[in-house]
Amino acid sequence: MRKLLLIAAMLVLTSVIAACSENNGESNDGKEEQVVPVETAKAAKDDMVVEKSLYGRMQPSGTTPVMVQNPGEITELNVANGDTVEEDDHLATIQTSAGNQTIYASTAGEIAQLNAEEGSMASGSDPLMVIADFDPMLMTASVTDSTRGLLETEEIYTVTINDKDYDAELTSLGTMPDDTGLYPVEAEIAQDEGKILTGMTAVMNVPEKRVNDAIIVPTEAVVTESGETFVYVVKDEKAVKTNVTIKETQSDETAVKGDVQKGDQVVVNGLLTLSDGMTVEVSEEGDNS
Repeated sequence: MRKLLLIAAMLVLTSVIAACSENNGESNDGKEEQVVPVETAKAAKDDMVVEKSLYGRMQPSGTTPVMVQNPGEITELNVANGDTVEEDDHLATIQTSAGNQTIYASTAGEIAQLNAEEGSMASGSDPLMVIADFDPMLMTASVTDSTRGLLETEEIYTVTINDKDYDAELTSLGTMPDDTGLYPVEAEIAQDEGKILTGMTAVMNVPEKRVNDAIIVPTEAVVTESGETFVYVVKDEKAVKTNVTIKETQSDETAVKGDVQKGDQVVVNGLLTLSDGMTVEVSEEGDNS
């Protein structure tokens, strides 16, 4: 009797183990495939212009010092810093040992660097004030010989000041280097309601080279790993690892050569968990054209 019970128990245990194994097999076979959410952008075909950035400072396009012929007491002062004057405006009267001297504006502009008041003494060696021309403003920079070769006078270039772009006309291109071995350049920019101030940093974008008929993708789509450079192209809801060669790159865009065509959707976000052949779900589809 005891043997029969033992045999029956073993049969039941064997059935349970077999059932569990079968269930596990079904679970493994029926395991859902991992789907990776990604964002994509469309590859474009265009000419890429690689730009070089030149850094400079803003200053008035002209400054005219107002000099006093003979020192004396300022008995009349008709202007203050920031005032706008026209040519021949009466600026001040100076009482000197030789008599009264009347000071007139020799040019139009804005009064700057006035450090005097009525009743104070005016020196004959230092300017009484300066008349500055703030429209247009002048960007000044120094460049190497190779960069100088990229520039042309009377050409219009884009200059960025405080995250705003302006058109700048190159008005002067030095032919002799300064003490640092660099060549001075100047460009005029129309004043923007007084928003462009003296001393502000300006960045001029100068075309350095051009890549014609290039496949252009967002730089963030390009991956370099273990000596390989590649992008992931989405085809039939799969991420296809596609090797490329970088032709030129800028901060936002990269020109590549490889099996990437105009209009292909390349992955720009979700790359960290991605591998070749994985199923993807595009959550955001961009256009880089």
